[in-house]
Amino acid sequence: MDRILINGGNPLKGDVRINGAKNSALKLMAASLLCDEPLTLTNMPDLADTRFMAQLLKHLGVEVSRQNGSSMVLHAKALAEPYAPYDLVRKMRATFNVLGPLLARRGRARVSLPGGCAIGARPVDLHLKALEAMGAQIELDEGYALAKAPKGLHGAMINFPFVSVGATEHAMLAAVLARGETVLENAAREPEIADLAACLNAMGARVEGGGSARIIITGVDHLNSATHRVVPDRIEAGTYALAVAATGGDVCIKNCDPAHLGALWDRMRAIGVSVQLVDEQSVRIIQSDRRCQAADVETQAYPGFPTDLQAQFMAVVCRAEGASIIRETIFENRFMHAPELSRLGADITVHGREAVVHGVEVLHGAPVMATDLRASVSLVIAGLAAKGQTEVNRVYHLDRGFEGLERKLGALGADIKRVSGP
Repeated sequence: MDRILINGGNPLKGDVRINGAKNSALKLMAASLLCDEPLTLTNMPDLADTRFMAQLLKHLGVEVSRQNGSSMVLHAKALAEPYAPYDLVRKMRATFNVLGPLLARRGRARVSLPGGCAIGARPVDLHLKALEAMGAQIELDEGYALAKAPKGLHGAMINFPFVSVGATEHAMLAAVLARGETVLENAAREPEIADLAACLNAMGARVEGGGSARIIITGVDHLNSATHRVVPDRIEAGTYALAVAATGGDVCIKNCDPAHLGALWDRMRAIGVSVQLVDEQSVRIIQSDRRCQAADVETQAYPGFPTDLQAQFMAVVCRAEGASIIRETIFENRFMHAPELSRLGADITVHGREAVVHGVEVLHGAPVMATDLRASVSLVIAGLAAKGQTEVNRVYHLDRGFEGLERKLGALGADIKRVSGP
């Protein structure tokens, strides 16, 4: 099994280019099921998760091909049986979002309930209730959702009791081919939602308000071929920014959208890091001091501080001067990285959804084990800042969401490599 070895202490300097957003790309790939013409996605990341989604789509009859490295063409000309088995859904939750498109186009589907990272329950109740509001008949049987809409889907008023990115995206994917108008209230506002709306509109859908709390979708009879560029990955951009904060250095992050990370920039400036907006697609991060100042953070739905950057921020303030309080409001089990950071010498106390981090002057390299995608990269960041060698195990989690992590960090001056074997 692969491991990552890091000899810490090197400041990061140079330029790094951000890939397309994993969290957007997966739902855009699912959108290909809605149309019998090709969908071309550019700025596509090459990740374990996108490859796994491609396997599922191929099983469902979609022709998937890579072109010019960062482009993917998906052609669902003739769909196979609308059945998504457990083996092709279990690894990540985004695969469950094929249910709505299959139901909208074929009128029936059998999709396994999803798996994914163990960071919280994240039930799919809101997904199913939204589809039922549009006329779907759904039964749960032996771990599968059996859905049918013999008369097709119809528009509906859907008011989410709490903000859910996955449920918002799923409802959008189903509603674009439903009869009449669908209104989503208390919808998620993430940039990935706006990206999905833009792609669907390029395919001929009629979606208004994508990225706002109220989305209005007027159903159409069919969708067309389109080309769409995947929005830059704000979580990848934020991860590299926090890596600079942890190690010191001067890095320009390119091919990103700095406007998507306002809450992060606020917290980074609070801990003493210089954040300079270069233009609409790049930002420069400078950390001249080897230790930052402590600061509190609370995760919130967008535009608040992203839960997907909480672990990375914790890795930074492990060496801050003072105590930081980190509150996790999105997922109930997302501090699994804290014990592993403690193996490097961090002083972290967890009480439920709150972690108190007392900064220490020095972290020391040690063997650690990744528990989920974002936790794994937090251990890499801590290892970059630690003295001595850090060995990160279970790096297959990293491959789900970060393309070329060792290569990119190495180009910035980090002493990092991947090794195979025992």
